Amino acid sequence: MQTRVLGETGHESTIMTFGAIALNWLEQDGANQMVEHVLDYGVNHFDVAPTYGDAELKLGPKLRQHRDEIFLGCKTQEREYEGARHKIEQSLTRLGVEKIDLYQIHGLEYEEELDTITEEGGALDAFREARDEGKIDHLGLTSHGAPKLILDAIDRIDDLETVMFPLNPVVCATGADHNYEAVLERATEKGIGTLVIKAFADGSWPLTDELPETDRPFANWYEPVATPDEIRERFDFAASRGPTSVVNAGDPKLVSMTLNAATRYDGMNEATQRSLIEQSRHNTSPVPEQLHH
Repeated sequence: MQTRVLGETGHESTIMTFGAIALNWLEQDGANQMVEHVLDYGVNHFDVAPTYGDAELKLGPKLRQHRDEIFLGCKTQEREYEGARHKIEQSLTRLGVEKIDLYQIHGLEYEEELDTITEEGGALDAFREARDEGKIDHLGLTSHGAPKLILDAIDRIDDLETVMFPLNPVVCATGADHNYEAVLERATEKGIGTLVIKAFADGSWPLTDELPETDRPFANWYEPVATPDEIRERFDFAASRGPTSVVNAGDPKLVSMTLNAATRYDGMNEATQRSLIEQSRHNTSPVPEQLHH
């Protein structure tokens, strides 16, 4: 599988990142098998979070066994020092490791959150302290909020090394409110690694009274594309826009198809990319109103 340099971290990330939320819906044996399966394809960048149910615990055994092969991303939704410090320690314990390679502000949505994170006594103080102690290596941010907010964060956090954000034909077709391409461009200019989420989003789920969560065929926050050809098309589209890596959709049933797409990736020409964007011009954007990651 191809690799790309993750900004200025020095790490060569595979063009697919394994979103370990998929492990939450598996028993431990199945989780172990999935991690081995992902590693067999050569994937070297994993992403997990304490909000992903039992995913940290399910990842732990194989993570410890293959620690040198895995660049580990984790994150927190805590915005103040004490909460963030606690979550870092909790994740280290649950994962059973001594260090997290990339620790990220998780799910930034509002300007006032960014104010809290960056002021004295904010989460960034905890991140930097843990970095000084050797418990984390690199600092990142994830968001499906307004692109302008992510751009503000890039400007305000001078040691930010990665950003994670949505990118797919639907958001590319919806204009300024969802102009994540501007984020990709700014981050690339500044040497910040770029990780894409929701590449496989087809749209928002129907309202729960029309389709209860228990009846959804996939355990995703959004309705995904779900055939091998669609997944390969979406992977090729996202990877061709130039990010470092593309995160798989969260449902475990979709992981193998994404691995196959990532292994076979050989680019997508600009005309095909433009065609996909035009086809999505009138679709309901799957971000950011109804979704979390």
